[in-house]
Amino acid sequence: MSTIGATGTKPRRNRPKVDGWRWAGRIFLVLMLLYTAVPMVWMLITSIKSGFAAMQFPPQWWPAEPTLASYRKLLDPQNSVGQDFLRFFWNSLIVSTLTTILAVIVAVPAAYAFSRFSFPGRKFLFFAVLLRNMFPAVIFLVPLFILMRVLGLVNTHGSLVLTYLTFGLPLAIWLLKGFYDNIPIQLEQAARIDGATRFQAFMLIVMPLSVPGIIATAIYSFIAAWNEYIYAYTFLSKNDQLTLPVGIQRFFSENTTDFPGLMAASFMMSVPVVVLFLVLQRYFVRALTEGAVKH
Repeated sequence: MSTIGATGTKPRRNRPKVDGWRWAGRIFLVLMLLYTAVPMVWMLITSIKSGFAAMQFPPQWWPAEPTLASYRKLLDPQNSVGQDFLRFFWNSLIVSTLTTILAVIVAVPAAYAFSRFSFPGRKFLFFAVLLRNMFPAVIFLVPLFILMRVLGLVNTHGSLVLTYLTFGLPLAIWLLKGFYDNIPIQLEQAARIDGATRFQAFMLIVMPLSVPGIIATAIYSFIAAWNEYIYAYTFLSKNDQLTLPVGIQRFFSENTTDFPGLMAASFMMSVPVVVLFLVLQRYFVRALTEGAVKH
């Protein structure tokens, strides 16, 4: 039997409150996931179609006869298509790796100096480093091309490495400085009291604690160099020097009907970046959060 209160009415049951903001956030995240994942899925599906199936309208959502012919063609070093693709891939890998290594080597001591040392013009110099990121990269295209031509670096990977460092170092230094600001200086002082030099304290105390920030910097530098197109298109004209973004565009512009091959090449270009970020994303998020919040 249900109980009735003194007023003759049934007591109201407490209904669970719906958190509107939380559900709105979840819906937004789902939409963003679809926005980023659907193009990758469609790229993969198109890459396993035949040339005729890829041109059909309305499109086939799933190929009737899936095939890996496009991937075999790209990865076969015995034909010209495979040779070009593999060459472009290794060129991109070399440029991106060199850019990442040099960015870390330069950004680590620079960020540490901005974080720990006091010197005249420190704040002005730090913001001057960030000033370059206030302008679109394309406005530096002509001046940098003239500079690379004077240095004799046009049609070399060195021109791309130097250019990518120019654009990647400001944010890399900013990320690492915020991370170093949150490492207590008392840890270094304790090491100095125990007889360590400043360099030893930096290598033995600060460097192990700054691994997430360094990894985040490396991820950012690698992805930016891997995906860059406009400078690679301008500085490189020799076929054996092209990187993947330019190489794919130039090669498949002559075979515009080969959409499965184009999608296969684009998908394979995207895979290393996606895998790299998924494997190391926890370090990237940790570096951003710890670098943005002061303890």
